Amino acid sequence: MSYAVIISKSVQKQIDILPDDVSMRVLEKIQNLADEPRPDGVVKLKNFDNEYRIRVGDYRIRYEINDESQLVRILQCKHRRDVYKNHK
Repeated sequence: MSYAVIISKSVQKQIDILPDDVSMRVLEKIQNLADEPRPDGVVKLKNFDNEYRIRVGDYRIRYEINDESQLVRILQCKHRRDVYKNHK
């Protein structure tokens, strides 16, 4: 059972400006979400029904899972000091 992973243009820009070694690791983690949307080390975000985050060094990937339609939507990929600012 594979999930479809959706990355918006704005999130793709966030990934594009990351250092090369970090962006490679981030893309690998995102690709793995298609097979396992809740991998080891994932943290469910409080106050949100379906939002999770995974850690890649000092960077965080925030995403939401829709199990009914088997979608993983990437919401943000930023440095840990920026990822939790102004999100709702």
